[in-house]
Amino acid sequence: MVAPDGSQIGVKTKEEALWLANQLDMDLVEVAPEAKPPVCRLMDYGKFRYEQSVKNRESRKNQVKTVIKEVKYRPKIDDHDFDTKNKKAVSFLMEGHKVKVTMMFRGREVTHPEFGRALLDRMVAELEGIAVVETPPSLEGRNMTMLLAPDPKAKARRKAAARAANDEAAAEQAAAEHESADEELSAGEPVDEVSVDGDAAVIEAEPVEG
Repeated sequence: MVAPDGSQIGVKTKEEALWLANQLDMDLVEVAPEAKPPVCRLMDYGKFRYEQSVKNRESRKNQVKTVIKEVKYRPKIDDHDFDTKNKKAVSFLMEGHKVKVTMMFRGREVTHPEFGRALLDRMVAELEGIAVVETPPSLEGRNMTMLLAPDPKAKARRKAAARAANDEAAAEQAAAEHESADEELSAGEPVDEVSVDGDAAVIEAEPVEG
């Protein structure tokens, strides 16, 4: 038997173990049934299950889920649709997803896969700095596919750009506050001489020539 704190109680009969568990208001849980003799532990089983469920939720929360999105192209796609699909792929990549790129051939188009390959190469070139090719293009039946993954350096560049933008904004705000303080000091400077005679204050303004 094992105590709730993990210390060894010793070898007990089943009846002795159950009696001790009842006296301590604990559960007797068999944790190593294949051991010789089997190992049981005294514990609050309900609390144990709750703690295990919390640990499982935390571990699932910390797991990085790999999601693969798909973007499909045709060899005869026009420039507008090509750009639109590229933007779609970029949005997936910026969200941290991988992108499966599928070039679909119809009819006799499959006899000239080089046209589709050229478009995929063009896509990779336009997404440089955003995506890296994880699996190069390969022809499978009437489809040519490749797998893109987010460029790991792109995230670092975005963070650096965000920090630089925040620093610049903070510097501009500090400069604006300093300028405002200078204007307040200038506005508070006296332009007339004031003399006090008893309880009355007399303003002696300098004459203006002309």
